[in-house]
Amino acid sequence: MLNTRHEPVRKCELEGSGVSVEPSGGEEPRNPAVTASRQHVWQSSPAGSIYDYIRVASFSIGPDGRIEQWSERAEEFFGTPAAKAIGKDPITAFAPEDLWDRGHELVVEILDGREWIGVTPYRDASGGEGLAEIYVMPSESRDGGRGAVCIAVDVRVLRSIETDLASSQAVFGQSPMGFIIFDTDLKLLRVNEQFANTFGKPAKDYKGRTPYDFLSRVEGDRLTAALRQVLESGDPVLNMTLVGLAHSEEAGAKASRRRWSVSLYRLHGGSGRPIGVAGMAQDVTGRQRAEREAAHNRRNLALLNEAGRRIGSSLDLETTARELLDVAVPSFCDLASVDLYQSLLSGEEGPVGTADGSGEIRRVAFASAVSDAPVGREPVSVGAVHRYPFSSPYASALRTAQTQTQVPESDEGSGAGFVQSTLAVPMVARDTVLGLVQFSRAKGSEPFNERDRMLAEELASRAAVSIDNARLYRREHERALILQRSLLPPGNPEAAGLDIACRYLPGNMETEVGGDWFDVIELPGHRTALVVGDVMGRGLRAAVAMGELRTAVRTLALLDLEPADVLTALDEVARGLGGPGDDGPRHGKTGNKAKDAAAGLSEVYLATCVYAVYDAVTRRVTIANAGHLPPAIVEPGEPALLLEVPSGMPLGVGGEPFEEVDVDLPDGALLALYTDGLVESRNHPLDEGLMAFREALDDSQRPLEDVCDHILARLDTAHGEDDIALLMARVQGLPEDSVGDWVLEPDPKSVSKAREFARERLLSWGLGELVDTTELLVSELVTNALRHGHGDIRLRLLRDRTLVCEVWDDALVQPRRRRARDTDEGGRGLQLVTLLSSAWGSRRTHMGKTVWFELALPGDESTREMSEEELLSLF
Repeated sequence: MLNTRHEPVRKCELEGSGVSVEPSGGEEPRNPAVTASRQHVWQSSPAGSIYDYIRVASFSIGPDGRIEQWSERAEEFFGTPAAKAIGKDPITAFAPEDLWDRGHELVVEILDGREWIGVTPYRDASGGEGLAEIYVMPSESRDGGRGAVCIAVDVRVLRSIETDLASSQAVFGQSPMGFIIFDTDLKLLRVNEQFANTFGKPAKDYKGRTPYDFLSRVEGDRLTAALRQVLESGDPVLNMTLVGLAHSEEAGAKASRRRWSVSLYRLHGGSGRPIGVAGMAQDVTGRQRAEREAAHNRRNLALLNEAGRRIGSSLDLETTARELLDVAVPSFCDLASVDLYQSLLSGEEGPVGTADGSGEIRRVAFASAVSDAPVGREPVSVGAVHRYPFSSPYASALRTAQTQTQVPESDEGSGAGFVQSTLAVPMVARDTVLGLVQFSRAKGSEPFNERDRMLAEELASRAAVSIDNARLYRREHERALILQRSLLPPGNPEAAGLDIACRYLPGNMETEVGGDWFDVIELPGHRTALVVGDVMGRGLRAAVAMGELRTAVRTLALLDLEPADVLTALDEVARGLGGPGDDGPRHGKTGNKAKDAAAGLSEVYLATCVYAVYDAVTRRVTIANAGHLPPAIVEPGEPALLLEVPSGMPLGVGGEPFEEVDVDLPDGALLALYTDGLVESRNHPLDEGLMAFREALDDSQRPLEDVCDHILARLDTAHGEDDIALLMARVQGLPEDSVGDWVLEPDPKSVSKAREFARERLLSWGLGELVDTTELLVSELVTNALRHGHGDIRLRLLRDRTLVCEVWDDALVQPRRRRARDTDEGGRGLQLVTLLSSAWGSRRTHMGKTVWFELALPGDESTREMSEEELLSLF
């Protein structure tokens, strides 16, 4: 009991309750034991208690019914200082005036020794009204005087605490998350049932336990450190992941490995001082598994998108294989390699691989993210050709077109000990196995699962389609190149009396085929036909048409027709190429005359062509033109000119005759034939291109090959718009001393004169080895001219790279070789010419014909002497 002689108490708290005790005025209690006890409390007990949360005040009533003591908390509670409260009726100290009448009766009851508990309104210092629950406890002093001790509590605060406690209990007990509370010694004060059930023990058994009692040593250290950090700093720790073993409710079930997300925060008392750490734990095992699956799916999708973007960017087999590995390593695996069948890479026709999967394959690409360790047991370098054993999983993958999973055994000195698992995935496109791709993961990485296998097959499939497209493109490209190269003359063509250089640039660099062509055709009598043409259109179709026209030109040229006659015949050929003789539905009639007419025009092969024949003896060139750009000529010391030749109509149009012109060229003159791709572009008109071409030709005294390069470099050829063909010839006529020309009378004596002329000229040329053969063949040709012709006979010998003999007469009938019977006295002359000469033939002239033969000069491998048996067999 308290009495008036006791010292007033500012704060009172029992030991263990968390309430500190301080005597007013700073004086020590009289009892030493109490002093020691209080010192112990002050040092060990944490500040803050339930009274920090409840508005509570105390005061006492003396025997006279008036306030005898008024605590500091009463001053705070009612807003009335002690000086005004002491000595007053307790009701008038804090209750409203309308209740003061009731105050006297209340005091009488209290002084009669009755306890009283009631609720009364009050008004604090600020004028605010509230409800106070008053606890009145009668007391007695030493002299027998009666009084009372009173405690006042704010009713609203009590009700709020009750509500908060009920809510906290509901949250703590019903929450699906685990709740834990640690004291300042990092020992558990309380856990809810959700947390307790996770570890298989009742909630009450966790009180006083540490994190090490339900977690592993490592995880316990992590949680303890986090708790200490939160308690000391006050900063919360959010979403900390802990791993532990959770017990299943099913009987006999083993504990499962679970993951929790734990958030920790510091608890404070009403005074703001820390009293412990609370935490919330949520099982995130399923969520993290789902997040890993989602992340895995996102990674796979990103990998497939990257594969679609990067794989197949070029039509090259090796490049495509490297692109596949660039995508897969290291995003999907640590090591990878690509093997393709050797037959596929070499472009061989027929099956790509072998049925048993043991065919020759070549390693075309390899990539590693961690080291240079090989994939598989045997190290195979890039570019090496090898075979897989029949019993190996790799051969099985090639043989069955099914993915094989291999877990290599440890093998010192090989890549098998380095690799954890390998997927051998066949590369299949259009039901054809093209090769094998191996994806490997090194030890320390996660092994491949079923999802990885499906992704690997998708990557290999995409790469296989691109590789197959590249294979088909390479095959078609090589075929197109073979066709194009077969249609163009071989490099560095040669001709008598001409220095020749040429260039061909297709407009389509992917196919390298087009409709432009040029040709150099050697004709009898050291004459040369120079041809440049352009089939309208581009690509393979134009190249095919060009090949047909080029073949026709060579055939017509060998008939030794005049240039205008060659173009006339070639025009007929061009019109026939698109005529009804061709197969295909495009020639079928639709019944619509307009459509049929349009279709007929679209299928006509239109081409331009210039055909020139140069005679090295006369240094004269005869030119005929079919709608082509005029040739250019540069004489020594003169500017370049475009020859004025009749333009003519393009081949395939028909109905118009072709004309030809003769131009004499001095030694050193330059003749240039070209197609419109060289001078025409959408960037400038044709006239500007022709002017630039002429200006480039003015500097033509350098070597002819350099002239070609200079022209292509200087002109804006706009390469890619059209094909370009350029044929240049510099005149180097035969010297006069390399020509022998005689006219013989139509007399039998002329045969002997012809032999004499031939002998003398050959000896002067130092060709004594050819005298006998030449005399014999000249006799035969001159004799035939006397027998079948009329008028004078002309004999001409030409020496250049070969020896050519020509005999002119006025007979139109062409010589024809026939087999003489044993009883025939003649008919063997042309057989002698055929056997002894390198070549022979005849051509029509304006006044008759010319028969010629050709002999190889001594030292030429084609030189051949007739044996005695062959000579006797003719007679």
